[in-house]
Amino acid sequence: MSAQPEPTNGAAAFEPNRIVITGADSGIGKATAVQLAARGRQIVVTWHHDRRGAEQTAKEVRAAGATAHVRHLDLTDPPSGTALVDEVADLMGGVDTLVMCSGTGSSTLLLEMDYADWRDVVSVDLDGAFCCLQAAARHMVSAGRGGRVVAITSVHEHAPRVGAGPYCAAKGGLGLLVKVAAIELAEHGITVNAVAPGEIATPMTGQEDESVLEDKYRPGIPVARPGDAREIAATVAFLCGPDSGYVTGASWAVDGGMLTMGPMAGSHLTSDDWRRP
Repeated sequence: MSAQPEPTNGAAAFEPNRIVITGADSGIGKATAVQLAARGRQIVVTWHHDRRGAEQTAKEVRAAGATAHVRHLDLTDPPSGTALVDEVADLMGGVDTLVMCSGTGSSTLLLEMDYADWRDVVSVDLDGAFCCLQAAARHMVSAGRGGRVVAITSVHEHAPRVGAGPYCAAKGGLGLLVKVAAIELAEHGITVNAVAPGEIATPMTGQEDESVLEDKYRPGIPVARPGDAREIAATVAFLCGPDSGYVTGASWAVDGGMLTMGPMAGSHLTSDDWRRP
């Protein structure tokens, strides 16, 4: 067994200082980068389409006293994730924290879907995540100081949705990859967890920078509104921090209670009828 970090007040003595956040140009990735920014930390902000958004994230990270490194990353070529992690590990002197926010989806029925479209989603959401996770974990193990890995999955890691076949398959696969990695990496002091958001006000749902309280009533969600990206980031920050050393292999649903509703759930519902027997 590898040496474990010394516990402090019941928690592993770990701080996220050399952080890679994929898909940090907007939405959950951006909110996470800003949440984790603190003096003395280095944060890699990756972007695919929106360089301007990544530069804005970096500006906010630097304003909090952290060092920001902006890099392009296209996970439709999954091994580019390995190359990116290796490059920034050399730049920062290692990687101790990885948050995987890159993702894409579809809205096509299986019988109408092209294989190329299937592969694009699975490449980014699952294959690319594997490459990033493997590369980061290798650096963490080599350094011998433990680490944190958090994958942003979705409520559709746990529940299907019509028209989202490749997305559901990839997120479900990523959820199980998290569990396997958690078991295999625990002896090295590395925790691996998933955060499974519900409907969040981000560009992926066409709602970034909009209030989740104004004109956003959602009858099909118990708390009756979408989530804010900062609410996801707060959960990620806990899982990356010193107080989460005994949490690994878990999937944290941050969904306003949607999954708890089971088959009654859905951000698409237009009535409160489900609230009454």
